[in-house]
Amino acid sequence: MSKALYWQVSGSGPDLVLVHGWGMNGAVWQQTVTTLEKQFTVHVVDLPGYGHSAHIHAQTLEEISQSLIIDAPSNAIWVGWSLGGLVATHMALHHADFVSKLVTVASSPKFAADKPWRGIQPSVLTAFTEQLVEDFQTTIERFMALQAMGSPSARQDVKLLKQAVLSRPLPNPESLLAGLQMLSDVDLRSQLPQVSVPMLRLYGRLDGLVPLKVAKDLEKALPGTEQYVFSQSSHAPFMTEADTFCNQLISFSSK
Repeated sequence: MSKALYWQVSGSGPDLVLVHGWGMNGAVWQQTVTTLEKQFTVHVVDLPGYGHSAHIHAQTLEEISQSLIIDAPSNAIWVGWSLGGLVATHMALHHADFVSKLVTVASSPKFAADKPWRGIQPSVLTAFTEQLVEDFQTTIERFMALQAMGSPSARQDVKLLKQAVLSRPLPNPESLLAGLQMLSDVDLRSQLPQVSVPMLRLYGRLDGLVPLKVAKDLEKALPGTEQYVFSQSSHAPFMTEADTFCNQLISFSSK
């Protein structure tokens, strides 16, 4: 079996890498790619265990990074959504020659809540883990509904997410469990100030998984970074406010 991940590359211009979140695959970016490929060479990856890379498994952020660097462009702008934000941040910290700028989307350096830090209640992550073993398709659908919750276009967002995910092979359960473990355990807060490249953090005002308090805390902790909050979005601003999302990336890349 090939160890190479599935990449979809289109457009021309500076290299831009798009990294999807837990339970998803690269197809979630399709709407975004159509706009961005006019300005960038866009590299969309299916992470190990997901979509067309479902036959590959990685247990940790470093194992994911090792599989990414086989075919990733060097010196690119990395955009990571949700769990993909942890992946992109890990790349910026440990494989810096691949990353010229870092953008995290609806992401947190520590997803699990831990007072006073806001986030997903550990009990929710535990419940997802238990449900996943029983029926992983239903669990992923629940997660999609959770991601769109609160957005004015929630129904449409869930429909688009579902279409995208189901257009490619389903993720493998082992990688889904490893991903939930990362969402429970990973804490990059103390390492974030060591990110040496320009960083833009994007948030949805209505996001229930990465509360706005995270943005406020990081604004204090990382004064040298930029942030933008999408007023109408929950966890998937690149779907809910697609044009604004693309404009944010274009303006950040040109600075």
